[in-house]
Amino acid sequence: MGLADSPVRIAGIFVAVVALAACGQADWRRTPPSIQRVTSPVPGNGTSPQMTASSRGLILSWLESEGDKTTLKFTERSSSGWTTPVVVTSGSLITNDADAPSVIRLSDGSLAAHWTKETDRHREGTDLFVSFSKDDGRSWSQPMSPHHDGTLTQHAFATIFELPSKGVGVIWLDARAYDNDQDQIGLRYAAFDTSWKQTADAWIDDRVCECCPTTAAVTADGVLAAYRDRSNDEIRDIYTSRLENGTWTRGKAVHDDGWAIEACPVNGPMLSAKGQDVVAAWFTAVNNEGRAYAAFSSDAGRSWGPPIRLDDTGSLGRVSVALLDDRTALASWVELSDKRGQLRVRRLNRSGDKSPPATVTDASKSAISGFPHMKLFGDEFVVVWTERALPSGDEAGGQVRIAIARIPR
Repeated sequence: MGLADSPVRIAGIFVAVVALAACGQADWRRTPPSIQRVTSPVPGNGTSPQMTASSRGLILSWLESEGDKTTLKFTERSSSGWTTPVVVTSGSLITNDADAPSVIRLSDGSLAAHWTKETDRHREGTDLFVSFSKDDGRSWSQPMSPHHDGTLTQHAFATIFELPSKGVGVIWLDARAYDNDQDQIGLRYAAFDTSWKQTADAWIDDRVCECCPTTAAVTADGVLAAYRDRSNDEIRDIYTSRLENGTWTRGKAVHDDGWAIEACPVNGPMLSAKGQDVVAAWFTAVNNEGRAYAAFSSDAGRSWGPPIRLDDTGSLGRVSVALLDDRTALASWVELSDKRGQLRVRRLNRSGDKSPPATVTDASKSAISGFPHMKLFGDEFVVVWTERALPSGDEAGGQVRIAIARIPR
């Protein structure tokens, strides 16, 4: 046996390779993501930006208001840039930073969209609508409402997603129980098949927080939904439920924060999934201390690892999160620093290791409004948010901003 083949030589090479790999993994722990502000494809005033991703590209949707008319538009980003904005619908659409409409591209190339309209201003009543397009948004199906209770109550804060069966699912906050003298709002689910026929309409949880946005992700074991629960003792922690064989499992806490609050904090969770790996991000304020957290699951959301704190000094929440192929994640949140909000991002793994944070934007001259969103596009993370000049109380006017977050590999 020559020296090149000796056990000592092979062992030395193995140790060197492991050491180099460890150094490579350690790089991201020491280096914050790099941030680059880019030109937004949303001209003029825009609000309620939302992003969804597909194998074809990245869809950015938003609302534009003029007088009494509000228009839902979208553009799609591919390797050649953003497409010309397309109109989905116009009318008396709800303009609410926390309750953003969305457009998703399905695996067969068709599109699905959702939005809400006001039905009763005194009771904060809204109706939810969904529509479909087979020609890239040039025409849309007649809008359909997934709820059929006929009450002038809230049906809002929806999330739409493609089902493993290739149909479309939608979850939303439903206040029909208010008409039965019950002080509670529930989380409801509906499904449509590929012919756009409704095939399901059921409760997921009959008592949840009144106005925290919902989220859903498709895992290797099916759909996982996340929402802010509401116990009889006003504990409002983040719960998840899985769609198994057409039935939603009983809600289970991602972590028992024990946050008791007798009002809705308007701060929902976010999910991202790849196979059986899932990461959740959320906000809590136990003892009036705002904190942003993330946790990982390796079994499609059946169990969760310990919470990992995202912020450094305090948080206003408004989280977003996305998994990477190496099972790490990139998370964003609004940091409360020096009495102003800063939109920040950092990378983390399930062991609790974190990179230094990078600041996307701060609120020194403008307010970070609504809920920033982040999606992976190629090897870049696209971050979108709304800014409003200070001081401003106009929820209908704002500027949709975009940045690119690049992370060390």
